[in-house]
Amino acid sequence: MVKEAIRVYARVKPLGRRQQAGIYSIDDDEKSLSTLEVIVPHDLADGVVNNKRESYKFKFQKIFDQEAKQDVVFDSIAKPVAECVLAGYNGTIFAYGQTGSGKTFTITGGAECYSDRGIIPRTLSYIFDQLQKDSSKVYTTHVSYLEIYNECGYDLLDPRHEASRLEDLPKEPGSTTIRRSKLHLVDLAGSERVAKTGVGGQLLTEAKYINLSLHYLEQVIIALAEKNRSHIPYRNSMMTSVLRDSLGGNCMTTMIAMLSIDKRNIDESISTCRFAQRVALIKNEAVLNEEVDPRLIIVQLKKEIQELKDELELVTGKQRTSELSQEELLQ
Repeated sequence: MVKEAIRVYARVKPLGRRQQAGIYSIDDDEKSLSTLEVIVPHDLADGVVNNKRESYKFKFQKIFDQEAKQDVVFDSIAKPVAECVLAGYNGTIFAYGQTGSGKTFTITGGAECYSDRGIIPRTLSYIFDQLQKDSSKVYTTHVSYLEIYNECGYDLLDPRHEASRLEDLPKEPGSTTIRRSKLHLVDLAGSERVAKTGVGGQLLTEAKYINLSLHYLEQVIIALAEKNRSHIPYRNSMMTSVLRDSLGGNCMTTMIAMLSIDKRNIDESISTCRFAQRVALIKNEAVLNEEVDPRLIIVQLKKEIQELKDELELVTGKQRTSELSQEELLQ
């Protein structure tokens, strides 16, 4: 059993041409956690005296700046999780942040360039490459692409069925055990408030569902951080139900906090960082998912019995047509 806190990373989105950079600094220490400091510009305080803090500091496992490439993000974050999944542990990677902060680019990737592939295609490629290299085991995989829309789930790979999960079932030749693992790669919806989106009609309804779902996610995070809390509200939303093992359960979980350093988005980025700090307090207990298959035990026992019969025939010189007697079994 591996007990560790959820690993939390941050990635800063590059600025667009018309965006103004907010003031921030990164203290990246390879031996310890990286620190992000966000400076709140004076003009955001409306030019009057108030009690707003002038700066905020947040700690992350590692902070990827605007120059970070997709392959670097994959090697640092997703590859270790994929290796654990192949070994028989559950794994989850989810990206959190406001709309336009780079979540989809990080998780799925860009369509313009092959090198812009995100965590999902790179992870799947890596997993199947490893399966082809390992001929000592038999693997069975199931993949689904789950979209949660207005609290309804749709498997985009097979709309007729409910979402499945990615499972890897390594089986040693002659072994009676199966290892079963699942991997969630999650691109969460934008975390900004409904009022800031300025949408109406059907889009407003969608935004309300999104905010409600993220609200329930935050409630789960808060409940898990309280040590004496007996009830965790996983069943309040479909998303938290799907991620039940990922949050405080049997899973190796990693969060990527997506940050926009545009001055207009500083409040949302600070909110994302605060959420990430709460997530970092949650501890999971990842267990090797190994189970015994009774059918394989029967096959193995029959094989051993036949080998014993053949050995007995060589010793006695007689071909047996009957079952072994009780006395012979006890010898």
